[in-house]
Amino acid sequence: MTAHNRSRYGRYTGGPDPLAPPVDLAEALDAVAEDVMAGYSPRHALREFLRRGGRNREGLDDLAGRVQQRRSELLGRHNLDGTLSEVQKLLETAVLEERKQLARDAMMDNTDRAFREMQLQNLPRSTAAAVNELASYDWQSSTAREAYERIKDLLGRELLDQRFAGMKEALEGATEEDRAAVAEMLQDLNGLLGKHRRGEDTDADFQEFMAKHSQFFPENPQSVEELVDALAQRAAAAQRLLQSMSAEQREELMRLSAQAFGSPELMAQLGQLDSNLQALRPGEDWTGSERFEGEEGLGLGDGTGVLQDIAELDELAEQLSQAYSGSRLDDLDLDALARQLGQNAAVSASTLAEIERAMQDGGFLQRGADGDLRLSPQAMRRLGRSLLRDTAKQLSGRQGRRDTRVAGAAGEQTGSSRQWEFGDAEPWDVTRTITNAIRRTIADGGDPGRGLRLAVGDIEVTETEARTQAAVVLLADVSFSMAAEGRWVPMKRTALALHHLVSTRFRGDRLQLITFGRYAQTMDIGELTALPALREQGTNLHHGLLLAGRFFRQHPSMQPVLLVVTDGEPTAHLLADGESWFSWPPDPETIRVTVAELDRLARAGTQATFFRLGDDPSLERFIQRMARRIDGRVVAPETGDLGAAVVGEYLRAHFRGRPYDDADWAQ
Repeated sequence: MTAHNRSRYGRYTGGPDPLAPPVDLAEALDAVAEDVMAGYSPRHALREFLRRGGRNREGLDDLAGRVQQRRSELLGRHNLDGTLSEVQKLLETAVLEERKQLARDAMMDNTDRAFREMQLQNLPRSTAAAVNELASYDWQSSTAREAYERIKDLLGRELLDQRFAGMKEALEGATEEDRAAVAEMLQDLNGLLGKHRRGEDTDADFQEFMAKHSQFFPENPQSVEELVDALAQRAAAAQRLLQSMSAEQREELMRLSAQAFGSPELMAQLGQLDSNLQALRPGEDWTGSERFEGEEGLGLGDGTGVLQDIAELDELAEQLSQAYSGSRLDDLDLDALARQLGQNAAVSASTLAEIERAMQDGGFLQRGADGDLRLSPQAMRRLGRSLLRDTAKQLSGRQGRRDTRVAGAAGEQTGSSRQWEFGDAEPWDVTRTITNAIRRTIADGGDPGRGLRLAVGDIEVTETEARTQAAVVLLADVSFSMAAEGRWVPMKRTALALHHLVSTRFRGDRLQLITFGRYAQTMDIGELTALPALREQGTNLHHGLLLAGRFFRQHPSMQPVLLVVTDGEPTAHLLADGESWFSWPPDPETIRVTVAELDRLARAGTQATFFRLGDDPSLERFIQRMARRIDGRVVAPETGDLGAAVVGEYLRAHFRGRPYDDADWAQ
């Protein structure tokens, strides 16, 4: 017979699904980059995104809020009277049934009856005292005796359930042999833990203990340390449960505990167990307490479980806070999160942890020379591509899509062809030309196999673009007013979009980013993106123009293109000794040297465009005069349109005013 293998299928439960698609980092990268451009560190920006979460994903703050809500629900739903109330009900049942039996037993001696009734009538008001006083009572009613025995059984099971979860149900209806097995287990356990405290135990001791008593430990610990961890967490929760009770409740339980299983030895063994565990795990919370305010009574075992849940929730809250040194989302206990908040919460946390790993380990963040995290070139390219696409949409909506390609003998081939027109000097596209002739011959009823005759309409030529290489300077105002007026991030987004366009679509061009505040300086795109808002006065356009002129002279064969983004008049200029002179209102000398440097650039053939931000009348007058002086252009975009305005002007300068196609350069 042929053996058939049977396969079973179910939900994957072994951690992150290896077949799951990778997380989409676009939203995270955009959010992190936006905060970085606003002046935050990449680490802080990533933390903030993980706290906020995404559009359709819970963040750490959402999960932390649910943890606190769950904690409040547990405390607000329960109280700790469960065991005492259950004992009191059993006691009342026993006394009532005994009184009934005394009343209907006609054969009983009247003196004996009177003595028993008086004893039952004068029981102490304390439940524990009454239970202890009836320990030696000779019950006449079998129902009453059974109810009283259930008190001792309940107390024993509850006390064991405090230390060993599930023991209350497991020992319900237990026999004397079952109780003897528990007593033997406790004795062996204390022996093992005692040897462990003294450093005398071996792995063989642990294996022998588990082989004999494994049924009492569903956690299936694999070592004595794991065994101690599980027991200590439960025992510490039991101690916190007692500390959470009122003094009267604690006293009642302590007095009742002597009746557990009718065996004082049980309490002695449990006391020794607690002593061993406290010595082995002193770091557990053995003295804490909580305030329960609900109406649902909890027994000792269930109450201990709730205290364990609260401890687990507190630990999750700390993990979710990520406030400790070296914290990472890999620290999150996903199993605990699933237990407390459900599987969806664990999935959300796992996804956030995967985003953190991908951002830090996947090359999107890297450490600079100073040791701080920065956006990597890979992240900059991805962000630049995204910003450029947004800019293309703005331009398309503003001016429509237009054909850019102009044929020229000295142009670059575009990969396309077009029908020949009179005067064209481009080379023929032979393949397209022959294909057109074949189609025309067949359409006319001829046989292409017997020969082809070309017609003028068949001819197609290779299309080319007339390219102009440009040396482009983006002069970006970084005075504090740019940040104060909400223009800081749009300025950086503009620079990044332009940088990506030039570096990927117009690689023959050269781009220089220059910032100007009190002083001007050249920056690479990474430095500009991470530049914090500077609280310094001064708009030193003069220094920026000097640096721009130096860049243009380094590329004498290229068309110089100057793009100036500013929200203020020049208020500073560079002195001969290299110091910056600041004055408000603008000093006439500042205006003179700034205009002189601009004239020098104009004589070199520089195409200049000024992007005026804000509605300052003085700035508007100054820029209009500057633009007329050098035959430049002035654009006054809204802040949100700055990127589209700058990129559009660059393309206009690049193509020397010819139409261009948004879809081509924005890919």
